[in-house]
Amino acid sequence: GHSVNPWHDVRLLNVLANGLMAVAAAALLYGAIVWLTQRPAFALRTVLVEPSLADDSLAHVNAAALRSAGATQFKGNFFSINLEAVRERYEQVPWVRRAEVRRVWPDTLRVGIEEHQPLAVWSDGRLVNRQGELFAANVADAEAATRLLEFSGPPGSEALVTRRWAELREHLAPIGRAPEAVTLSSRYAWSARLDDGLMLLLGREQDTSIADRISRWVSVHQQVQSRLSRDIVSVDLRYPNGFVVRAPGALDSKPTLEGKRTP
Repeated sequence: GHSVNPWHDVRLLNVLANGLMAVAAAALLYGAIVWLTQRPAFALRTVLVEPSLADDSLAHVNAAALRSAGATQFKGNFFSINLEAVRERYEQVPWVRRAEVRRVWPDTLRVGIEEHQPLAVWSDGRLVNRQGELFAANVADAEAATRLLEFSGPPGSEALVTRRWAELREHLAPIGRAPEAVTLSSRYAWSARLDDGLMLLLGREQDTSIADRISRWVSVHQQVQSRLSRDIVSVDLRYPNGFVVRAPGALDSKPTLEGKRTP
């Protein structure tokens, strides 16, 4: 038999020609798009910085710091600018927890800023926000707007301490008290100082939960206080069936067990 030369196949030649034309057209189109998007008409001219949906206003973020982190310092125009790089740059500004960046046609970037909401001072001098995250900022600026709590614990435990504070606040609400300092020791034992100065020694989560120990104190604290002629300094709740109350003038004496229960 005779071999068939494919270049003599008219249909195959037509297919190849059409394919080459399509590739050339796509290349021309791509080149035109690249050329068009690089025109000065698409240069970024405006960067709008505003509170994100999570914030009603910006209380701590410095306007000058936001301007210095502006997208005009980034390479690219409306189409080519790297939004992720812009977001990361804004999130390096003090007090910025999160930045959301999007394009607004034809020459604007809109940046939504969510600020850290300070809740407490951590033991190393950094701040803890309401999500239980550590961040670095001027403590004096935070204290000017709100009274900060005091948290401490092992490295990486800030979220756990924040959750414990929220639980304690809920459990103590019926007696009108709130924790203003929460500590988790290196042995994972809990203690808290209340807004009236009372210290609660809560111990570790073992057979009796922290919530049960707080409930025990809440249920009898009025009766205990009424039996004492002075204010209570601390309450040790680390007992399975009771607690120890200490008051001024009796700190060197053997503490008495109050509210003892039988199993």
